[in-house]
Amino acid sequence: MASTINDTQEELIEEFGLFEDWADKYEYLIDLGKKLPGLSEDLKTDENVIKGCQSKVWLHAFMQDGKLIFQADSEAVIVKGLISMLIRVLSGHSPTEILKADLYFIDRIGMSQHLAQTRSNGLLSMVKQMKNYALAYSSQV
Repeated sequence: MASTINDTQEELIEEFGLFEDWADKYEYLIDLGKKLPGLSEDLKTDENVIKGCQSKVWLHAFMQDGKLIFQADSEAVIVKGLISMLIRVLSGHSPTEILKADLYFIDRIGMSQHLAQTRSNGLLSMVKQMKNYALAYSSQV
């Protein structure tokens, strides 16, 4: 059975809970970013750039079998780690599920307290853009 959005959030909370200090958590975040497949150059367009992020982040979304699939890339490894977590949680769910999702894992792993203000704002912009895609696609379902 496919995981729910909350199941995946719980997995991430558990994974980050394995690390005692923030240096290790950042290291893990960077590893997550490195594992994220990059975007093809033809998808790195201005319209796929997320506004409000200090580092360049490209986000692409498409529907497949009634589920919204996200792909992303960034020039910054920490940012790539952040977007990879969001993709892991939200990608592969219906637009309605994504719109209803309460992304509590960010606070629960302590990410909001440990990110610089500009990164926190960028993270919010990423979430907002993913929800905007879900809203746009929900009208097509």
